[in-house]
Amino acid sequence: MPKALITGITGQDGSYLAEFLLGKGYEVHGLVRRSSAFGTGRIEHIYLDEHLPSHGLELHYGDLNDASSLQRVLARVVPDEIYNLGAQSHVRISFDIPEYTVEVAGVGTLRLLEAIRNLQMTPRFYQASSSEMFGKVAEVPQTETTPFHPRSPYAVAKVFAHQITVNYRESYGLHASCGILFNHESPRRGENFVTRKITRSLTRIKLGLQPKLFLGNLDARRDWGHAADYVEAMWLMLQQDVPDDYVIATGETHSVRDFLDEVGSVLDLDWTPYVGVDPRYYRPAEVDILQGDASKARRVLGWAPKTTFSDLVRVMVEADLELAEREASERSAR
Repeated sequence: MPKALITGITGQDGSYLAEFLLGKGYEVHGLVRRSSAFGTGRIEHIYLDEHLPSHGLELHYGDLNDASSLQRVLARVVPDEIYNLGAQSHVRISFDIPEYTVEVAGVGTLRLLEAIRNLQMTPRFYQASSSEMFGKVAEVPQTETTPFHPRSPYAVAKVFAHQITVNYRESYGLHASCGILFNHESPRRGENFVTRKITRSLTRIKLGLQPKLFLGNLDARRDWGHAADYVEAMWLMLQQDVPDDYVIATGETHSVRDFLDEVGSVLDLDWTPYVGVDPRYYRPAEVDILQGDASKARRVLGWAPKTTFSDLVRVMVEADLELAEREASERSAR
């Protein structure tokens, strides 16, 4: 069976990608950081799912900040495919911890590429690039040829990671592809990201568990898709004979206010009395609109998003409403 190594396997994308690859018969290896608490909540269900071969999943301790651990894991696994998803991926927080963000998301990619080169391996390599690289956009929608204008430490780190991946492809013949993914969400999204913050908070507000929700820029517009759809595009890139870079997006934009409206509609809740704006949540340099044109991915990869904006919001609300109901039940039982 083919072997894949995923950095960031415990994150939203990593968990969906692990499921996807296991379903295709892969032996999946994941890189995880050592911490005082287990951070494997998003992938623990794999071991309980009778339809997924959990014996094909193995985790290895390592860190994108530690070149020796990367080389050790690569030498042990000898993967056919590598998916580099690991990063400090919260844009607003990257302004607070810029050095760490750049070390992991930017230089970490270089460490991984150098480990591959030093071991003289020839895996197919996927780099998780980001729509945030476009930042102050030069055109709408954005394509693979749109110039980058990053507006956060995270975005700057991603530009470096993207360009160094292209450089290794051109310099050393590495089969390396970059997926420029626009915003993608799911019930597994971290609770400090705006979409999940909204669905988690408004379901709690609906049940009387939380009085208010504070957000930043309600007028920022994003191209939102479902993470489960987007990991298929990652895999499709590595199945091509020729490596290349692809925008992955829905082509639609919605504002944060639109997202609130959609969640309110699902919950039958007027959100306006409960949501306030806090300047602390604004970025020092805002990105007003991101909208992707995934025509190339449709044409070359045969990929298209399957989940509509309304369906994405509904599945997130339903999952968080279940969490809120469980929390309410536990409170009443005390």
